[in-house]
Amino acid sequence: MDKKISTARIRKNLEDLKAFTATPGKGCTRMPFSRETRAAAEYLKAAMKDAGLDVVEDCVGNIIGTRRGKDSSLPAIVCGSHYDSVYNGGDYDGIAGVVVAIELARILQEENAMLDTDFVVVAFMDEEGCRFGTGYFGSYSILGEMDVDQCKRFKDRDDISVYDAMQRYGLDPEKVTEAAWDKNRIGHYIEMHIEQGPVLDAEKLEFGLVNCIVGIQRYLFTVHGRSDHAGTTPMHMRKDAVDIATKVISKIGDLARAEEPGTVATVGFVHAVPGGMNVVAQEMSFSVDIRSTKNEIIDKIAKKIQALLEEETSKCGASYSYETKLSITPVDMSSAMLDMMEDSCKKHGYQAIRMPSGAGHDALAIGQHHDTVMLFVPSKDGRSHCQEEHTEYESFGKATEVLYDLIHTL
Repeated sequence: MDKKISTARIRKNLEDLKAFTATPGKGCTRMPFSRETRAAAEYLKAAMKDAGLDVVEDCVGNIIGTRRGKDSSLPAIVCGSHYDSVYNGGDYDGIAGVVVAIELARILQEENAMLDTDFVVVAFMDEEGCRFGTGYFGSYSILGEMDVDQCKRFKDRDDISVYDAMQRYGLDPEKVTEAAWDKNRIGHYIEMHIEQGPVLDAEKLEFGLVNCIVGIQRYLFTVHGRSDHAGTTPMHMRKDAVDIATKVISKIGDLARAEEPGTVATVGFVHAVPGGMNVVAQEMSFSVDIRSTKNEIIDKIAKKIQALLEEETSKCGASYSYETKLSITPVDMSSAMLDMMEDSCKKHGYQAIRMPSGAGHDALAIGQHHDTVMLFVPSKDGRSHCQEEHTEYESFGKATEVLYDLIHTL
């Protein structure tokens, strides 16, 4: 394999894909079922076809390219990541893993290599969950864990449901269950991703071999109070939803700090109703994202938040409700594939460490059911989910070498 050619092609693909954003000059904003996602999908289809893959777009917007092996009835080697982004995010999160998977297919095509089983490249729709507050939509769909009711229930800031967005995008949400793959289709799932943290860059290491991905629970809590005049309603007679909610929000970070290292809890969204400067808020909604390598810790923090809300709302006769947006348990990566990648790193003279992932990935969903592994490359200064996100293209070329060795060993 010519690493220079590999890196040059990866560079071109990623530079081209940067154009598909709703916020030019202000980071990558490629929300699911958007005009920008459609443009990226068509680009990826063409790139996959150029790599010799048989390409389809499934009924939920996943782009799937297949290189047939000697025996297609065997479980396939699947490689990929997602092609959506967060708001004003970076140019490498998710999409770099898709591009590297396509590069692997190109190399197999140039070598006229036929693996024992199929090699499948997947670009997943809506891993981030930024628009609808969910996440892993494409990977959950191929696992058979999405249905029509969920598509109708989850909505964005403009009250557009996944169901409505799919229709506008040209897909039929009534067919969402048809995206499910046969449970024996995936033999091994491989995902390359930028680290999104500072460890590899700070230690000047080429790779992180991911041995565990944290579990994640996401909630949307709503405090139900009462609207009143901001000037004429005495403090002791108020049911101020913002006052109640913020007392709880201020304690959430400490709940996570009290647990073992690596446990985190984040309030990333808040919304007051009616939102007037001179009106006591009737409602206050806020999101909570809790992550840990131990599910019991996540459950404990979620219960403590509910207890705090119960305590604060009962003081003034208010109430609260909540909706579970996401619940996924931690998952260990395949030790056998980790060993294979470690052997490859030693062969090429690359420095690597085994490390957990504090971010969720499609590998987290798929790893609940199938042998899965992740390979991290450095993120400059640990920056991600922002326009400053950067990884050297050479890192993607090196990753291609390691994954090339892995798929041939498999």
